[in-house]
Amino acid sequence: MHNIKSWEGMLDLTKVATISLAFVVAACSPPGSSRVTQDVESSLVQSMPSGVEAISFLGDTLTPPLQPDDVRAVYMERYEEAERALDVAPANVDSLIWMGRRTAYLGRYRDAIDIYSEAIGLHPEDARLYRHRGHRYLSVRELDKAIADLERAAELTEGRMDEVEPDGLPNAMNIPTSTLQFNIWYHLALAHYVAGDFEAALDAQRNCLKVSVHPDSVVATSYWMYMTMRRLGLEDEAQELLDSIDAGIEIIESVAYLDLLLLFKGERSLGDLIGPSGDAATLQSTTTSYGLGVWHLLNGRLDDAHGVWESILEGRNQWSAFGYISAEGELARSAVR
Repeated sequence: MHNIKSWEGMLDLTKVATISLAFVVAACSPPGSSRVTQDVESSLVQSMPSGVEAISFLGDTLTPPLQPDDVRAVYMERYEEAERALDVAPANVDSLIWMGRRTAYLGRYRDAIDIYSEAIGLHPEDARLYRHRGHRYLSVRELDKAIADLERAAELTEGRMDEVEPDGLPNAMNIPTSTLQFNIWYHLALAHYVAGDFEAALDAQRNCLKVSVHPDSVVATSYWMYMTMRRLGLEDEAQELLDSIDAGIEIIESVAYLDLLLLFKGERSLGDLIGPSGDAATLQSTTTSYGLGVWHLLNGRLDDAHGVWESILEGRNQWSAFGYISAEGELARSAVR
């Protein structure tokens, strides 16, 4: 089990209960009934001490992840480049977006949210700003705000031509694999999924698959979509989706997602996918471990699933990873049932 880390010593247990309540409200309330959750989130943000980026769904304080010196040096160099560009053109929307992205890569998610909020004040009709702010609201566990932003981004892009989104952290081949509309629907689906609203997640995933033009995007969307369908009891549709995935598909980034889909197909073994955990956990091992937990769950091994998800949370440096956030959500929902 998790120890609740402190705000100036010990986090008040009333606040922990309030955090859990906010998560339950977000997960269980119908659309349009999120005012209580928003009020709770606002109260928590106002009382959050300096240096804390978020409060987990289980009540833990989350601080900026530690980064290797060489990685942080590169991130700082790019941050300073973005800062200089913004000094030259402080109202330029592209400069503001890159300033927000570079700030977030340093683990300063709340500062990034503030940058996007300022930019929205200047450019309220630019869908990219809501897409990026929504992503970072997801990072800091403010699901209602993430969903509102991403739904707004979807509205602003409806009927418009999609556009390739430049990578902030380019892959080995320096080839962008996603688009603006893909990222809107992908993150919206994930926010609903983490909250346990699988029907809303599936609706967003269906839209996401329609705009998934790169094989990496198809694989990533199919991974989350398969798990969602299984959890909704849509066995035939889930199997049809799984059958469409081939081990020979050429991907660049979505290796963990493809491996997990192949595990679900019976073409990979559990032993092939177990990776480092705890302080040695990586983004890929965190991603894989969450999927392994779902694999146990779908095979009727709830205790094993919970054990895997608990182990993910020992790798605190990966707390902004989608696998970590999802594991947190699973355990938080289980705790209040």
